[in-house]
Amino acid sequence: MNAPRIAGRTKAAILLFVLFALVPAAATALDDPFFLVIATRILAFAIAAMALDLVLGYGAMVSFGHAAYLGFGAYAVAILTKLGISDIGLHLLAAIAFSALFAAITGAISLRTRGVYFIMITLAFAQMAYFFFVSISVLGGDDGTSLAQRSTLFGSDVLENDMAPFYAALALLVGFYALCSAIVGSRFGRVLQGTRENRLRMEAIGFSPFPYQLTAFVISGCITSVAGVLLANQAEFVSPAFMNWHRSGELIVMVVLGGVGTLTGPIGGAVVALLLEEWLAVFTEHWKLAFGLILVLVVLFSRGGVAGLIEKLKGPRT
Repeated sequence: MNAPRIAGRTKAAILLFVLFALVPAAATALDDPFFLVIATRILAFAIAAMALDLVLGYGAMVSFGHAAYLGFGAYAVAILTKLGISDIGLHLLAAIAFSALFAAITGAISLRTRGVYFIMITLAFAQMAYFFFVSISVLGGDDGTSLAQRSTLFGSDVLENDMAPFYAALALLVGFYALCSAIVGSRFGRVLQGTRENRLRMEAIGFSPFPYQLTAFVISGCITSVAGVLLANQAEFVSPAFMNWHRSGELIVMVVLGGVGTLTGPIGGAVVALLLEEWLAVFTEHWKLAFGLILVLVVLFSRGGVAGLIEKLKGPRT
């Protein structure tokens, strides 16, 4: 990838972060606290979509079970809270640890396959996790469970104010964007992208794709679980719906809509997808049909998603 394109995407990311930072002021000016709630949800899904793009866009691993990690993050909050452990640091640690273990085991098995078989086996593992949590009656089963309180920070209930989860989500998004950008630009990232382009050629020059892909898969799962912790705190409710295959499909839609293999694109894709969902739902209960038509048009006329469309509008660089 050439330097001007990287610089352009970095500038786009910074612009998005600045616009996000202005949301609390806009919510206050409009006297609409719900605006802040929606923005926090968008930030959480932006983290999850960006994490998925790390494996889908750069590693050519189409995971159709990535919502499982959202569920692990959410249930880490619910389970530990029921056990009397409310600190968000411990919630994050538990979510990341369990997600890393699950991703390492299932990834090691899934990466023995390719193409549609990889898609189906990741879906199968995610559905196993989904039905496991459906079967746990103490956590509400399929109905889910409400949280008695949001996570605490060093004993303080600072997250009870809707402003705090928003800024926490924004800070994590910026941090994870910097992390993913560093990964993609490193030797590790170049091997990952080389495997995406031509696996046999990478093997021929002495690189074994498996450990690189597995490591990226684990990192992606861990980052996604953090988004699950944020969503649980934002909604103060946890259910297996967090990890249903429909949710995995929504994450893929966000990545495709924003632009695969861009990191910035999935963030924009999350913004567009969730705002379209809210806006179209105002006009009709069949909003998914209209959303589907919009997605089809984006795929047909801009294979690079929103990010690709913006680059086309800018015209060729001189």
